[in-house]
Amino acid sequence: SHICALCHIDHRKIAIMVSIVDRALPKTPSKRWAEIFFLLYCPVWIAIFVAVVVTQVYEQFQELEYFLLCAGIAIPCVLYPLLFPCEADRNTPLLERYWVKANVWIWIFGWVGNYFWTHYFFSVLGAEYTFPSWRLNGVPFCLFFATHAYFIFYHSMTNVILRLLNDKLQACSCATRTKFFVRCAVIAALAYFTALMETWTIASFPYYSFKNRQAAYTVGSAFYALYFVVSFPMFLRIDEKPGDKWPLSRVAIDSLGAAMLVTILLDAWRLIVGNLDGTTAAGGIVWFG
Repeated sequence: SHICALCHIDHRKIAIMVSIVDRALPKTPSKRWAEIFFLLYCPVWIAIFVAVVVTQVYEQFQELEYFLLCAGIAIPCVLYPLLFPCEADRNTPLLERYWVKANVWIWIFGWVGNYFWTHYFFSVLGAEYTFPSWRLNGVPFCLFFATHAYFIFYHSMTNVILRLLNDKLQACSCATRTKFFVRCAVIAALAYFTALMETWTIASFPYYSFKNRQAAYTVGSAFYALYFVVSFPMFLRIDEKPGDKWPLSRVAIDSLGAAMLVTILLDAWRLIVGNLDGTTAAGGIVWFG
């Protein structure tokens, strides 16, 4: 009877875990499969980056090698689901599949981030890239691809967390205003944690530096978090409600709208808070200078 009781407890635990996982993942089969894929792929590209940094093989890299490394970790986000579609996607037109929409949203948002917002990192945070690279608007072009892999993981992970949060809040009897503030606080915490962890984990790479690294960890992470306080809740909305499939045009417009809002927040920081070194921001927009 003791063994039966243990089995009963184990079954209950398993049932609870299955219920949590089911609530954490989207109801739409196409989106569910894509999020699982993006999350499972993450350890692969992280392991590649870790191997490159630990072995210091990057010391032998030139422009081509950096580009191949970064493009190589981003391309599977598109290539694998294209070549091996899930059951739900096989009879669905390509542009209506969730993984396509997710990649388009993240690519647009990341492109704007690299092309424009990196210059805020240069001027406001005192950041500098010194590794050999082909550059677009003064930004290493390979980073456009690395950012894609990073961001698609971040947003898939926070989708899971925010979905569980929304589920809890819906079951809560507290006031609507309280739910709103709780949701805002959790999103802000996720955004700051994500920004801080990225800044900390790449600290051992010597060719990405800050004038004041300690301030970059603390204050600079809050600046970087402005990306995610906007993008995390907005990205979650894509195909989230069963029966409400977004056309690709809406996906693109939504990403551009998120990017514009982040741009406003970053420039407001530049003008109101100023640079990390305490100097006053220059009058012109940084990426027009």
